[in-house]
Amino acid sequence: MNIELIPAIDIICGRCVRLTKGDYEQKTEYGVPLDMALEFERIGYKRLHMVDLDGAKSKHIVNDRVLSEITEKTNLEVDFGGGIKTHQDIEKAFAAGAKMVTVGSIAVNDPLLFTWWLQKYGPDRVILGADVRNGKISINGWKEDSEEDLLPFLKKYVDVGVKNVLCTEISKDGTLSGPAIDLYREVLNAYPELHLIASGGVSSIDDIKALDKAGIPAVVFGKAIYEGKIDLEDLWRAEQKQF
Repeated sequence: MNIELIPAIDIICGRCVRLTKGDYEQKTEYGVPLDMALEFERIGYKRLHMVDLDGAKSKHIVNDRVLSEITEKTNLEVDFGGGIKTHQDIEKAFAAGAKMVTVGSIAVNDPLLFTWWLQKYGPDRVILGADVRNGKISINGWKEDSEEDLLPFLKKYVDVGVKNVLCTEISKDGTLSGPAIDLYREVLNAYPELHLIASGGVSSIDDIKALDKAGIPAVVFGKAIYEGKIDLEDLWRAEQKQF
């Protein structure tokens, strides 16, 4: 198996939650983030995708203490996103132990700042967040849709050195309705050099197998874990057997 498996933790008020289609009114709470992170590490996972949903909504990092706790008490490589709007925010994320950051809204609202971060920290540490609703890039915790179309938006940043893109199909996120494989294929057909991280809709190990078969480099998945649709140990064993 070639696909990279990245479990996710979304945080509101210091607690692990999942939303449906990015709707803060459709929230389910699942417990303590550190407990989940420790369980991921125990099974064998090496990486964690962590989203500060309070930060995304507030437009500045809120849950950096939770990030610090996880990076101090586990060896997981954490990709952190949500609320990174200023130089102070990105420095705070790295100071709290993030290995990588995912930045989306700033790439829409302040391309010069995003490009500067890309050059300063390097393309291996800055992931471009490309969250899509009705073909448009969504920003600010998915509260607003921009005028940016996905493929031209990606081209602008591929041309200046972006290597890693996290693409979420918002209409799929938290629905357990299956991933938007055609969308991800479209992106990779246009930009085959990208390390594309698929996100949204994963409901089963079979969904991850389908993404792997389609040649998608990486996948983030969350709700399927918390709702018992994916057994993390079964998935890890399947990954070790190369599916």
